[in-house]
This record gives sequence, C-alpha cells and structure tokens, in this order.
Amino acid sequence: MAQTVTLKGHIKTASGEGIPSASIVLQNTDFATVCDSSGDYRLRRIKTGTYTLEVSAIGYKPQTRSLDIHENLTLNLVLEESVQQLNAVSVNAERAKTFGITRLRAIEGTTINAGKKSEVIVLDDITANKATNNSRQIYAKVAGLNIWENDGAGIQLGIGGRGLNPNRVTNFNTRQNGYDMSADALGYPESYYSPPAELTSRIEILRGASSLQYGTQFGGLINFKLKEGAANKPIEVTSRETVGSWGFFNTTNSIGGTVKKVQYYTFFQHKSGNGWRPNAEFNVNTAYGSATYTVNPKLALTFQYTYMHYLAHQPGGLTDAEFAIDAHQSVRARNWFKVNWNLGAMLLDYQINENLRFNSRFFGLSAGRYALGNLDYINRLDPGTPRDLYKDNYTNYGNESRLLYTYKLKGNPQNLLLGVRYYKGFTDRRQGLGNSGSTGTTSDFDFVNSDAYAYSKYNFPNYNVALFAENIVRLNSKLSIIPGVRFENIITKADGFYSLINKDQAGNIIFNQQIQETKNNTRHFLIGGIGLSYLQSQGLQVYANISQNYRAINFNDIRSVNPNIQVDPNLQDERGYSADLGIRGNLAGLFNYDVSLFTINYANRIGTVQKSDPVSFNIYRYRTNVSQSRSLGLESFAELELLHFIDKQYSKARLSVFTNLALINARYINSDEPAYRNKKVELAPDVIFKTGLSYQRKRFSATYQLAYTSDQFTDATNAVFTANAIDGLVPAYTVMDLSGEYKLSRIFALQGSINNLANARYFTRRADSYPGPGIIPADARSFFLTVQVKL
Repeated sequence: MAQTVTLKGHIKTASGEGIPSASIVLQNTDFATVCDSSGDYRLRRIKTGTYTLEVSAIGYKPQTRSLDIHENLTLNLVLEESVQQLNAVSVNAERAKTFGITRLRAIEGTTINAGKKSEVIVLDDITANKATNNSRQIYAKVAGLNIWENDGAGIQLGIGGRGLNPNRVTNFNTRQNGYDMSADALGYPESYYSPPAELTSRIEILRGASSLQYGTQFGGLINFKLKEGAANKPIEVTSRETVGSWGFFNTTNSIGGTVKKVQYYTFFQHKSGNGWRPNAEFNVNTAYGSATYTVNPKLALTFQYTYMHYLAHQPGGLTDAEFAIDAHQSVRARNWFKVNWNLGAMLLDYQINENLRFNSRFFGLSAGRYALGNLDYINRLDPGTPRDLYKDNYTNYGNESRLLYTYKLKGNPQNLLLGVRYYKGFTDRRQGLGNSGSTGTTSDFDFVNSDAYAYSKYNFPNYNVALFAENIVRLNSKLSIIPGVRFENIITKADGFYSLINKDQAGNIIFNQQIQETKNNTRHFLIGGIGLSYLQSQGLQVYANISQNYRAINFNDIRSVNPNIQVDPNLQDERGYSADLGIRGNLAGLFNYDVSLFTINYANRIGTVQKSDPVSFNIYRYRTNVSQSRSLGLESFAELELLHFIDKQYSKARLSVFTNLALINARYINSDEPAYRNKKVELAPDVIFKTGLSYQRKRFSATYQLAYTSDQFTDATNAVFTANAIDGLVPAYTVMDLSGEYKLSRIFALQGSINNLANARYFTRRADSYPGPGIIPADARSFFLTVQVKL
C-alpha cells in the first residue's frame, strides 16, 4: 500500500485575516476541500507524489503551486484581492460545500464583524421554494427567528428574534447591498419591499453590538446582497418559470455579464395568484438594474435602481371560533393593499492603498403604501359603508461613508473603521374615508374630497447625523478586542391634525373634532460597546460582546385612528443594552456549530397591553412603555456531514443533518402594575426548534425541514382570549416542507416544493390592523414546480 500524508495550512489576506470558504483543490484528483471560518484547511490520505495545488476564493486572485509531497506538509498562502469574481467552476466548487449557511468574516469590505454573532445564507446553495420567498425554508438554519406568515407568495417579510416584533422586519436594520431599503429608517422602519429570493445572492444577518455600526436598534442587521452579472462572459441569460397551487404563476428573467470595464445585471419578476383563501388575489412586479464601472483596479462606481409594485386583495382576519370552524374562510371582501417602491443608489469603492479603503453609498427612496378596507372589529359584520383609507408617501435620502485603515501594532495587524451617516426622511400620511366608490369591493384608493371626512393628516420630517468608530485590536494571533462607539443626533417632527370621531351603529360619522398638533423632538447621545474574539483553532472560536442600544419612537407611535389600537400620548424612547457570549467552529468541513447565550435589557420597553373602553366596553390594544423587560436565551446551531463517516473518500454525494434550537425567557420586571408584573413579553415563544436533512448527489439535491414554535402571547397582560381576536394566545405549531432540484444539464433544471407537507392548520399572528384585524391563518399544503433555463 502506498504511503499517504497530510497537507494542511492557512489561507489569509494581506492584512492577516483568514479567508473562510477558500477552495483548495489538487488538480486532476478527487482531493478538494474549503477553508473553515478561520481560513484553515486540511487534506488527508494523500498519496506521495507531485501535484498542482489550486487555491481560489471569491474576490481574490487564484493561485497555483507545484508541490512535491513526500511527507506531511504545512503550506500557508496569502491571496491578493481582485476586482474580478471567480469563474463559474470555482464558485460551484464552493457551493458544493456550504449547504447554504456560512458566517461573515471579521472584515467584509469596509465592515467589522469580529466578536459578533453572524449568519450568511447562500441562496444558490439551498434547496427551497425561492419563487414564493418562503421564509420558513430560506431562514431555516438561522437560530431563534420568529416568522410571521401573512401570505403564501412571500410579498412581505416578517421575521423577529429574541422576543422582538416580527412585523415587516421592523426591529432589524434592513438593507440592500449595504444601504437602507425600509419605508423610513428613522421614523418608520418597516419594510414593505423584500428583495425576491431569486434576485438575491446571499442574506447577511448580524446580531450583537451591531447597533454601533448600523444605528439604534435591538434586533440587528439584515443585508440582502443581490446578484451580479457574470464576470467571465459578456452575456448570461436566466429564465425561471414557476406554477403552483391556487393559480400561482411566477416568471423571473435576468440578463447580466461583463463588457470591458462594465459589469451589468438586469432582473424582472412577475408574480400573481389567487391565494389559498377567498379574496386573496395578488399581482406583484419587481425590476432591478445594476451597472458597475471599474475606472481602474482601485476605483469602481456602481449605479443601482429597484422598482416594485404590487396590488393585493386581503381576506382579513378571523375570530378564534371562525378559525376553529374553517380556517379557509374570509369574512372581509373589500380590503386592498397597494405598494409602489422606487429605490436608487450610487456606490463608490476606492482602494486608496493596500492599507486604506474607502466606501461611500448614496441612496434614496420614493415610495407609497395605500391600504383600503374595513378596520372595524372582526367580530362584526362589514356594513358596506365607505371604507377606511390609509395613504403614506415616503421620500428620503442619505449617505453613509466608511474608511477602513489597516495598520500594525507589535507585529499584529489592526483594523480601524471610521464612519459617518447623514439621513433625511419625509413622510406624508393621511387617513380618512374613501370616496363614494369605496362602498363597493373594487380597489379605489381615492379619498372623499373634504377634510371633514379625514381621520388624520400629518407631515413627518426627520433628520439624523451619526458618527461611528470601531477598532479590531489584535493582542496576538488568537485574541482580539473590538471596542466601538457611536454618536447620534436625531430630530423627529410632526405637523398636522388628528380627529376625535364618533360613528353610529351603521358606521356613519356623526361627530368629528379635528385637533391641530405640532411636535419637535431633538436628542443627541453617545452609545458604546466592546467585543471579544478568541480563535483557539479552526474548530473553536469564542466570541462575546456587549453594547448599548437606543430606539426612538417613530411617527407610527404618534397618531393612528384605529378602533383596535390606541397610543399613549406620553410614549418615550426605548433604552437598554444587549450582550452575547458564544462558541463556534468548523471541524474539517464536516461539523459546523454555533452555540451562544444572549440577553437584552430594556429600561422602558414599548409594548401593548389590553384595555377596555369604559363606554362601549370594546377591547383594544394600548401601546405604551410597559416597564423594564429582561430577555435571556440560548441559541444553538449544528450541522453534521454524515457520509464522511461511511466512506471518507466518498465524494460523489453529501448528506447533512442540521438542527437549531432557541430557548428564551423574556419577562417584564420591576413593574408596579399588577396586570403585567412578571408577565411574559409578547411575541416571545419559549422554544423555537428547527431540523432537517439535505442530500446532494451529482445533479440532484433535496431538503426536508421541520419547524416547531411554541405558544406565545400577543400582549403584555398575557390575555388568552379576546372576542375581537386581536389579542390572545398564538398556539404552538409544527410545519414541514420538502424541496428538490434536478439539473438536467448545464442549461436546464427542474425544481419542486411541497409547502406545509402535513397540511397543518395554524396561524402565526393576530393583527390589529392590516392584513386583519384578527387571526391571520397560514396557508394549507401547496405544490410548486419551477423550470429554469440558463444560457
């Protein structure tokens, strides 16, 4: 038997950072691997002899080395950054190893991620229903996410974590290619636009001390990195056609490539269907264009534009009794929702020298959100009177610029990040009665032409200037300390009127008193934090962080005329801190894990409590600073490659099992109010558990997933039941999904998915307004088939 040896080493950047997922290949052999999260690699059981080693990674120039291997060898290499991307062969080699989940490097472009909990979902590496943006499948390997399911088409994204409200990702800072994409990042941080999964290359999620770089929030960052044109060909065309249950149809088409110094990518998606429930039709159109001009190897300019428009018929909510009898039914036929989104950006990347890098992002949004329907209690029949109409128009713009400096201290590379952000937002919000045509069922988004029928009319201008800094201080090759600080200056204003309205039993206005209101709130403050990273080996890394947080009330908390909710006029900003302590690692590409403990502490958490009108005795939600809250939890993820233990040289197939578990104890504490003293924080299930199997062999791949979420309350008083269904228990639920893909050739591929495999009847949320009010049932079992052509 021939002698065998081991080849190992470390792949790093010029600044000393390890390069995760770098591809290591001995040409013309079956020996190949990828670097772990620290940049380390290992190839075992190599026969002695002469080989050609190829090392490649996305964003770096590949290297080849001739090796004469006769004994165990350690080979460390430094890769040089490149403005070009890897060719398709190298990218596919990486994808075969990730199974869809990886982590952010300590340095990514001009961001610092060291010492923070991070996950990166690689969309091309997962087998899931991307045509419907199925969040349950796409985010399956991210621990602790509480997912709201509003519709079966994935029009709006609703995810939260660690006991934070999932509504339209409002507790995360949501970005696309590094710039803001929400309605108003400062005044109204809800996102009515979610990038289609078929357009997205990867989703970056950052938690723990992320407020220092990305602004005042408690949830963290979600950044959608969109696809780019092929770097090695002038044109590449991809078309995906999907059909599914209840008349679902999706067509996605993209064209991209590189011509001389210009890399371009265009994308268009049309999605329509009838929905599982009656009155649930939708029509969505999304377009995107990007062009990058490489001025020289150091300087690149990128221009991007995103357009999205959708119109959705909303079937409304149900009471508990109606849901128990027939979750499929709809008792609202006149509710509609329309969104227009125009998002533009210009990005500048400049490598000033090998130690200094500058990035600047200019961005702007012109958008509108219109909601029409009957928002009255769901346990009352729709009287057919003129419908409530809510119209928002958002206009905002800003710039965020970052400078990353690499220097050495006692022989160890250090990284200093300095940043500045300017943001200006303006929202025009109107609420009132629709015109006379709104007594019908059509989508007529016009007001009655008189302020006498207006519920409220406001302008919300706001301004923000922020300065921030973080520094990776490497004490040695293993231990780093990451201090950070952020200064915020925030100005929020409100100018307009709201109405005190009485209606008769038929829903007609019999009294309308308009009250003028002007508010101006200015605050400036400093927050800080510190992180720690200890890299013991490729299989063990310790990370920890603690940082202050501050979340300003937004204009949605000022005035909203809705019988289901009222807002405390003395509502105050939220203050607190968050902390993480975890271990993670990757053992030879076979076992990937991340286990962490976390805490979030609010000094004056904003929440909802159940109240009763003293005159009508109707139940409603009251939004107020409930009290101090404390959340403690554990989040764990593990994935094991199984076939290696059957045959270590088995390279034609891969089978992995993954599991993640989140345990959370979130309570209101130090409260003088008995109604919510020591009660559970709303929307904080005790247990979120997900598991699944992923299989891949040659051209075939399949994934089975199971997701369990324990029961949760929807208000701070922990009400189990209310007659109008806006508050109460959300019972525990278990959902299974199955997806598969077969590549007939390099050109053609077939994909299929069965969502809610066991046809479970469940719901994830109780709404106080659109798309309710009341219980919003999740979709029943559904089937989807996709044909893909790539030329």
